[in-house]
Amino acid sequence: MSSAPGSYESGRERDRDEEGRARNQRPRDGLGRPLPYGADGVPRQPEGVVRAPEESVTEAQALLDAGRPFHAHEVFEDAWKSGPEPERGLWKGLAQLAVGLTHSARGNTTGGARLLLRGAGAISDWTTRTGRHRPYEIDVAELVTWAETLAERLEREGTAVDAVTSAPRLRGGALRG
Repeated sequence: MSSAPGSYESGRERDRDEEGRARNQRPRDGLGRPLPYGADGVPRQPEGVVRAPEESVTEAQALLDAGRPFHAHEVFEDAWKSGPEPERGLWKGLAQLAVGLTHSARGNTTGGARLLLRGAGAISDWTTRTGRHRPYEIDVAELVTWAETLAERLEREGTAVDAVTSAPRLRGGALRG
């Protein structure tokens, strides 16, 4: 059975953004999981927003504190894609940490642990290479410790974590989780 371009076999039109690119517009929960059309979801994080680095860190922290690490990942991804080339590894690593927490809270503990360790390696490597240990006041060493500790716990216990109580403090302070 053939369907028209841009539509599904059910006849429903494919979701598209303002530029005509295919984009799933289903509502999402706080962990970024799609919900049925018509369900109440959390507000989506706008994509492609260029922010000052300090603003990215502040916004991502607010999302982490609210138990929305998937949405924090979107903020870090925007910084990674729009920031200067020398900083992209930092922002990519932070995005991996947020997605690792997302998977961990969703119950994918193996994938979560792997992403946490990958993100920790990326940000650790960035500071070693650049010699900057607190870029934008981010406590990189503490984040690496947080990620490694949470990954070890996930591997040992194999149970989902709470996204709020397990979220890190990006700018230092007491580690959570």
